[in-house]
Amino acid sequence: MKKVILGLMAIAAISFSFSSGILESEKQVKTSKVVWKGYKVLGSHEGTVKLKSGFLSFDNEVLTGGEFVLDLTSISCTDLEGESKGQLEGHLKSEDFFGVEKFPTATLKMIKVKSSGKNSYAVTADLTMKDVTKEIEFEASIYGNKASASLKIDRTEYNVKYGSESFFGELKDNAIYDEFDIVIDLEF
Repeated sequence: MKKVILGLMAIAAISFSFSSGILESEKQVKTSKVVWKGYKVLGSHEGTVKLKSGFLSFDNEVLTGGEFVLDLTSISCTDLEGESKGQLEGHLKSEDFFGVEKFPTATLKMIKVKSSGKNSYAVTADLTMKDVTKEIEFEASIYGNKASASLKIDRTEYNVKYGSESFFGELKDNAIYDEFDIVIDLEF
């Protein structure tokens, strides 16, 4: 009899969840493309970085959160070739920049998501790089099983100060701007 009552209670709870429209889900990222672009006085460089893992959380098809881990050891430069490409990639992975030997990943965890229009969301997230966590804000878009976002990150807030005029004045043409861009395209 207890089993029958417990079974009926479980069915009632499930029915209530569906009838009230609550359907929470976590969708794993199947494919991703993460592109970075850094700027300096005399130009820019761009490349890619691989997503190690990630998921988006939904409540009744409405984005509610997510978490992503970037594999910083995979930083690649796409606008250079040969020796210059290898030198830049090595420098970006060094202690001057992301120190990937000690800090191989960066984590982005959505902490607040608010609808800002059809298929658009204003996102507040914690970004952790080099053991420093800072809150950032950005816009994300969801279309079917695809998501995209563009982030502007101040690298100096994460102790990435190499070539920054904010910390090392008089760099003139050798200055590297503090902010860099990341564009993320995901399929889940």
